[in-house]
Amino acid sequence: MKPKSFIPFSLLCAALTATAHAKGAPGEATPAPLPTDAPQDKVQIALLLDTSNSMDGLIAQAKTQLWKVVNTFTAARRDGKAPFVEVALYEYGNNGLNISNNWIRLVEPLTRDLDEVSRELFAFRTNGGDEYSGAVIQRSLADLSWDTSPRTYKAIFIAGNEPFTQGPVDARQACRDALAKGIVVNTIHCGSREEGIAGAWHDGAALAEGKFLSINQDKAIAHVDAPQDKEIANLGIELNKTYLGYGLNWRAGVANQVAQDKNAADNAAAGSAQQRAVSKASVSYCNSAWDLVDACRDGTKKLSDVPVSELPEAMKTMTPAEREAHLARMTAERAALQKKIADLNVAREAFVAEIQKKQAEASGEQTLDQAIVATVKGQASAVGYSFGE
Repeated sequence: MKPKSFIPFSLLCAALTATAHAKGAPGEATPAPLPTDAPQDKVQIALLLDTSNSMDGLIAQAKTQLWKVVNTFTAARRDGKAPFVEVALYEYGNNGLNISNNWIRLVEPLTRDLDEVSRELFAFRTNGGDEYSGAVIQRSLADLSWDTSPRTYKAIFIAGNEPFTQGPVDARQACRDALAKGIVVNTIHCGSREEGIAGAWHDGAALAEGKFLSINQDKAIAHVDAPQDKEIANLGIELNKTYLGYGLNWRAGVANQVAQDKNAADNAAAGSAQQRAVSKASVSYCNSAWDLVDACRDGTKKLSDVPVSELPEAMKTMTPAEREAHLARMTAERAALQKKIADLNVAREAFVAEIQKKQAEASGEQTLDQAIVATVKGQASAVGYSFGE
């Protein structure tokens, strides 16, 4: 296997960055739009990451930039509705995986449990292997529960640097199969554009109506610090006080939420804490499996149906009316915090946009992340989304 350079994952995930804007009257604590199972309100994104040797930089960036993936769509609307985002995660090209599976592992199926996706990313370790792009694309088509509606934005992002055509599966045909399902394939080659074209990465994107990008790994996108960052991050932590754990496994859910807050805080220099807080204020961040507020808001549960033994300790001794009032209070408090975060992020994005504009004017060119954002927004716009611009 030839020596490798790595692709900064921030460049990939910055492709999915957009301004977050919560609708509502000034000063009004408007809850985030409720999620819905209607196909037009769903966005599905599969991340296929090379975890072979020397891809440590790719993985390190992935850990810090997950939240930008989700935040792309916080401002998106179609027919007045905000979509929710499902994320799937694969790793491939790692000798620690099973050769019978072509060195591929489905890490997370399409899910809204973003804390779990983050946990898995932080557990990634690189190891040498053979990267079979066609095989991992084919697996993602077969394994994942892709929505059948043509109005749903469905996209695969595959990152790597070995020839796209390696392995036992015809990569070009896998991309054709993706397109037949209405799934665009965006290919990110780490290396020169010429190498990417020679290695057929361009072909894969073209066949699936996606975007081919060739990244200079030395061209990093620096996080722009903004005056709102600290308050946004702090409000993200405050949101945790509004969660009401229920069921048998709520402690694990709470523990993972706190752990991913810490992972984001540890990478604050890359903007992770602020981006995670924005995600937690969006409709895409949903913990209905263990949180009563989310479960009752999205219809997963009715408070009256939850056994007293599975309620939070503080609610067990309450009367039914007191429990309903407590739930309503936590729901309102969360909505108020989410609106504060959303409003602060609108101001933050305006501040960052002005700095990036000046940087672009000084360099005479648009930064790569801005170019990718336009591409991804274009893909989503093709199925009817607008981004409030």
